Amino acid sequence: MKHGLALVISGWLLFYVNTVMAAKLSSPSQALQCAAFSPYVGDINPHYGAHPSKALINELLDTLIKQTPFRCIMTYGVLNGLDATFEAAKARNLKVIAILWLDDNPEVNTQSINKGIEVAKAYPKTIIKLSCGSEVRTRHGYQFDGEISRCIDALRKAGVSQPITTIDTWWEWCNRSSTCAQTNFGAQVDWIGVNVFPWWDNLYSTLYPCTPADKAADFHIARLEQLHKTYTDKDIILTEFGWPHGPEGSTGGASKTGQHCAVANSQNQKQVLQATFKQLAKKHWSGIAFEAFAETWKPSKEGDSGSFWGVCTGLAHYRCLQGLTLK
Repeated sequence: MKHGLALVISGWLLFYVNTVMAAKLSSPSQALQCAAFSPYVGDINPHYGAHPSKALINELLDTLIKQTPFRCIMTYGVLNGLDATFEAAKARNLKVIAILWLDDNPEVNTQSINKGIEVAKAYPKTIIKLSCGSEVRTRHGYQFDGEISRCIDALRKAGVSQPITTIDTWWEWCNRSSTCAQTNFGAQVDWIGVNVFPWWDNLYSTLYPCTPADKAADFHIARLEQLHKTYTDKDIILTEFGWPHGPEGSTGGASKTGQHCAVANSQNQKQVLQATFKQLAKKHWSGIAFEAFAETWKPSKEGDSGSFWGVCTGLAHYRCLQGLTLK
């Protein structure tokens, strides 16, 4: 009798544990809702001059916490004092997805990899995921694939505990194919980090040349669904998505079809962010809004809209988009 009762209790406990764990794993609360964070605001430029101070990083994170619902950030690089972000995030109970910035200089890449290993081990509860580069293939084609693989291998050999990826656009993760095929990095990474921007597809793509703001969330989900079918065994995170709020009323230019489908303004930015997070939450998928603070140096790289992607202004006194909800 006791033996039978023990079996019943054991079976019930096993059922309970499995049920609770399954609920936790599928719970929307487990999905990450983050903001891309770069402290290169105001007159600070990553290409020359002084880099962001610890005091500035602290001030920006305090602003983000006070004025937005984000409690998770994605960071871009670990050199030039940017590693101060992790201590600041830890002090504020923020979770971090950390990108080790990789580019066309192997010596600097080595510094990034070594520092990345150091901070990953120093902040294992704050830094929850790692990426070897962001949009390396988008910027350089296949020229520096070896640097990405070198980074992944180095992190694994160092024994970091965090899951590893390399972040790139949906087009690159689909192996530059409209039918979406796996890339060689699919077998190397633990998770897929994918950037999706219908704003840029409107301007440069012949596949999807006309996606307005009210269809952007559907566009994001459609690209993620493609990738889920392609990488069936991987966690997939929408690592960048968003919409510029300016210059007010601009379209960024005509698409390849001659249409002006996208309009930049605060209302459209808020609509895209909220609608996308709402759809992600329904599927228990994670997303990262681009970006936390506007970077005024970016127009030289990304046209007039480059400095208008921030949920918060990039000039002191910092103000953030009001009434933003993530679910």
